Amino acid sequence: MTCAQAKEYMSVFLPLIQGTPDDRHLVIAPPFTALSSIAHQIKGSSLELSAQNVHWEDQGAFTAEVSPLMLLEHGVKYSIVGHSEPRKYFSESDEQINRRAQSAQTHGLIPIVCVGESDEQRERGEAERVIRRQVEQGLEGIDTNFLVVAYEPIWAIGTGKTCAADEANRICGLIRKWVDSSDLVVQYGGSVKPGNIDELMGMSDIDGVLVGGASLDPESFARIANFKNQ
Repeated sequence: MTCAQAKEYMSVFLPLIQGTPDDRHLVIAPPFTALSSIAHQIKGSSLELSAQNVHWEDQGAFTAEVSPLMLLEHGVKYSIVGHSEPRKYFSESDEQINRRAQSAQTHGLIPIVCVGESDEQRERGEAERVIRRQVEQGLEGIDTNFLVVAYEPIWAIGTGKTCAADEANRICGLIRKWVDSSDLVVQYGGSVKPGNIDELMGMSDIDGVLVGGASLDPESFARIANFKNQ
């Protein structure tokens, strides 16, 4: 969204989450250009701010990148790293993702590290191997006390396909086991919508969701935030 669109969105969304239970932790990740506008708009609310990516250096000749210091200036507390789209379109490696996550933590930001397999990898029976490699290489040296891991199967993003809740739960459980942290926050992302949020959040190993397209409609996103415990 543009800044104007984001501000209009928030004016509708914020009233819809005023009654959201206190046990819900809500974070919104607008484009870099809208961070400042949204930061002012959410002051005094329970909503927190995330960037969609972060660079591993504080400064330097890295045109088009955004440093952690730039994000902190706007009150950002989280940053997504390793989202499937930068992995796919910009050939982001696990090493780069690890450097971004380490940079985030060094500056007090909490990285939301995304992992997940493609349709082809799942069809070949490689899903677990691929995800485990992403976890081991992407999280090397990362403090799991200040970390969120999001399992987002690439084949379920923007396609309308949703990973079955029990399978998403199984993979999230494996990620928790591989990281060896019972307190690790593990999310599921991939065509999350109002129609499946209650089932997903009823799973034992899914702590939250990383919402894509369904978050673009404030009423849809508010319904997800206000999921019903099963």
